[in-house]
Amino acid sequence: MDKSKSSIRYFLLLHILFMIYSFCSVCSKSAAGYSFLSKEFILFYGLEILLLVIYAVGWQQILKNMPLSSAFSYKGITIIWALIWGKVFFGESLTFNKALGALLVISGIVLYAYGDRENE
Repeated sequence: MDKSKSSIRYFLLLHILFMIYSFCSVCSKSAAGYSFLSKEFILFYGLEILLLVIYAVGWQQILKNMPLSSAFSYKGITIIWALIWGKVFFGESLTFNKALGALLVISGIVLYAYGDRENE
């Protein structure tokens, strides 16, 4: 596989991992709706731990093939996922301030990625 295809593959894997990582918040919030140590509480926290293990192993694999500064700079995308999960699972509203904050995060990621490209 050439370097370009490999880079795209790791970039996509990185964003899938961030989606998984952000979903941990859904599990936490869902667990909080049940009484402590109930079946549902344990189920949601167990799912959260499983997702964190998957994320941690995947993150280590990404870092083998991508610079830490590049991989970590994209972590801000979890804010976007949190907005999506909040709307989908909890009916939370997307306010102007939330949208503006998300736009700032995306702008920062784009600026960093563009700057990183100039260095190559």
